[in-house]
Amino acid sequence: MSTWSTWSEPQPDSRFVEVDGLRIHYKRAGHGPALVLLHGSASSLQHFDRATDLLSDSFDVIRPDLPAFGLTGPRKDRDYRVPAYAATVAGFLEALGVPRYALAGNSLGGNIAWNVALDHPERLTGLVLVNATGYPEKTVPAGMRLTRNPLVRPLLRRVMPRGAIEGSLRQSVGPYSQIVDDAMVDRAYQLMSRPGNRSAFVDFCNTDQPDRSAQLPRITVPTLVLRSASIDGQHFARDIPGAQELVHPHGGHLLPEEEPQWVADAIAKFLGSCADTTAN
Repeated sequence: MSTWSTWSEPQPDSRFVEVDGLRIHYKRAGHGPALVLLHGSASSLQHFDRATDLLSDSFDVIRPDLPAFGLTGPRKDRDYRVPAYAATVAGFLEALGVPRYALAGNSLGGNIAWNVALDHPERLTGLVLVNATGYPEKTVPAGMRLTRNPLVRPLLRRVMPRGAIEGSLRQSVGPYSQIVDDAMVDRAYQLMSRPGNRSAFVDFCNTDQPDRSAQLPRITVPTLVLRSASIDGQHFARDIPGAQELVHPHGGHLLPEEEPQWVADAIAKFLGSCADTTAN
């Protein structure tokens, strides 16, 4: 049982803050300008463990478990639209008394990050989109498609097999990645098995998301796009004015876990250049 308690209960550096009736779990480490890291769907703040170790020398790194996931868990109102997530993230940072921050997000976290950039541009010092989502033509992973099957949906609210979670993780990484091990699968399985998380994930997957991609050209925040060459349906570098893009040749969807050094170096260099520009 000791491994179970590692992930499904708070760790020594866990913190919690109340936002809109939600008890948001987060971790905070380091010193410097605020940098907020947002994980993707069916993930948790541990997605950025290695990247945080590399970035916390230069930044005040703040990472929440997003609603529906990790130790934050489900929303009572079951509103899993991305603009609702963006409002929660902005409220979370307000509750922490952090008025200005850079936002970096992977997958769903990137989608939320660019929605915050649309809704609260005055708060952001920089925006980093790591294999972000938000375009309607984005391919939906098999696991998410399964939750939309009305016959399977009630079953998945009650049980999410460990083997299915492992399969989904293996599909999410690049062909040369060795990161999917028992510890990673245990973490994902234990967190998904927390009370309410399976149902929240099914609710999230069945939420009709508004398409705001036509508004991307309105983003004025300095933006870095980090993308794996294999990821489709993304046009952030094309549609966000002045956006820079770096492409990883063989990374998968989970770049911050697969290539933490590459991601951390890119973020640090980019945000350093943003700060230099602001200072001048």
